[in-house]
Amino acid sequence: MNESPLMIKSKELALEVIKVCKELRISKCESALINQFLRSGTSVGANVREAQYAHGTADFIAKLQIALKECSETEYWIELLLESGYYSNKTILEKCVEVKKILISSVNTAKAKSK
Repeated sequence: MNESPLMIKSKELALEVIKVCKELRISKCESALINQFLRSGTSVGANVREAQYAHGTADFIAKLQIALKECSETEYWIELLLESGYYSNKTILEKCVEVKKILISSVNTAKAKSK
């Protein structure tokens, strides 16, 4: 199976989120914050993967829009972690923003092609 850049980057983001969550647990970060971050951060790639087997264009767009919403939520949790001092490496924020930009572009392209 030939994976798209979006599939690759969203999976990389999920793996990075998992790694950061492990570090946050060791540093005794709030568990509610970790759980929300883990859920949204891994959901992005899961929804991108689901979109690959969508039932038509509308379903494809819907799955990508869900991934985009989850990515935006993940960005929020990363911002909270950075601004609260629980985490300091901004690389994950850059990865998340990159995935978000690809998702926005993908949704817009799919919508334009469906018209």
